[in-house]
Amino acid sequence: MSINRRICMGLMFLLIFAVLGEGNDANGKDGSVNILFVTQSSGFRHGSVTRKEGNLSVAERVMTELGVSSNQFRVDCTQDVAKDFTKEKLEHYEIVMFYTTGKLPIAKENLDYFFNEWLKQKGHGFIGTHSAADTFKDYEPYWDMIGGSFNGHPWGSGSTVTITNHEPNHPIVQAWGKEVTLKDEIYQFKNWQPEKVRVLMSLNMEKTSLKKPYHVPICWCKSYGQGKVFHMSLGHREDVWTNETFQKSIVGGIRWIVGKEKGDSKPNPELSENQEKLAKDVFEAAQK
Repeated sequence: MSINRRICMGLMFLLIFAVLGEGNDANGKDGSVNILFVTQSSGFRHGSVTRKEGNLSVAERVMTELGVSSNQFRVDCTQDVAKDFTKEKLEHYEIVMFYTTGKLPIAKENLDYFFNEWLKQKGHGFIGTHSAADTFKDYEPYWDMIGGSFNGHPWGSGSTVTITNHEPNHPIVQAWGKEVTLKDEIYQFKNWQPEKVRVLMSLNMEKTSLKKPYHVPICWCKSYGQGKVFHMSLGHREDVWTNETFQKSIVGGIRWIVGKEKGDSKPNPELSENQEKLAKDVFEAAQK
């Protein structure tokens, strides 16, 4: 094949891909889903987001490689929100993902733009993993967006816990099946708003050694204006990030955010109410 013919065929394929990528509002201008993964810590720094010798952390590497292997998205990682979390730079992304702690040094005008315009009005997406709920935990616009905030972790990183999947057909949690037992650090929450979220997975108090008399959600999703949000509190341990099921769950959530998979985000406060009652009954029985 001549060089000219190869060039013409290459241009033809590029044109086809460009046409196929047009008109998808959920994706970037080139048809891809672009994610800004923020792993900066202003409080406790988790091992899963600790960079060593200038290399990406485990969580960052997993997300970057997942984007390539799934051919679903591309990821930019940052630990410098003052430089990278700005109104101008957010325009390049469809999803922002946090594995963060503390009060991040994001300018108020950029935070306001993120909540009110980028997410609520433009219909983009936010993913919180593990300690995202331990970020801006005293800043109401943030915890109102994410659904709750960190309030301790009685179940430490070495705890073996059982988790119930309430909606095994939902794309965010489909990979987990109806129930899963694993080791990870499990958060409990304050500022919890069951009337605004759809709980997908919860800690199973009956099958977990440490009993507490309250509901402990593990994963939930919600609509936020025109945008979509989901939070997965798993992910303290590095081996959770490298777990294939966890990775499939994250990919499913990304596909849900951009509309490639359908899943309900209607709040289900009655589920939280029932889980609360069940937890109290289990706790009281264990005290006898």
